[in-house]
Amino acid sequence: MRSCLDCGKKLEGRVDKKFCDPYCKSNYHYERNKVKDQSLFKKVDQQLKLNRRLLRQFNKAGKAVVRAEHIIALGFNPNYFTNYWKNKKGDVYLFVYEFGFLKRKENGKWKYILIQWQDYMKA
Repeated sequence: MRSCLDCGKKLEGRVDKKFCDPYCKSNYHYERNKVKDQSLFKKVDQQLKLNRRLLRQFNKAGKAVVRAEHIIALGFNPNYFTNYWKNKKGDVYLFVYEFGFLKRKENGKWKYILIQWQDYMKA
């Protein structure tokens, strides 16, 4: 006789049934996916979320400057961004959704200039 893939109870009903109830089905897949290596999509998504959270945290006024070493120590990775914008001076700001950053060296220290997306940046 067939048994539930999660809890081992004997199954009744349909011939192709694999789980005794929705809880066992959900638990089985949760446990199975928990041990798998993270997919590339999930890793990228997590990094983008972290980058956005950090940029929002440091840029409460719409424009800010933060030392690169400080934000990177918190997990910020500038290689993950969603779009970019080039200003009239030729500076290319990388954006994580609505929060942008530009790496620049000031007084011998690397810093990020943080900005927030504005309507005039569309063009």
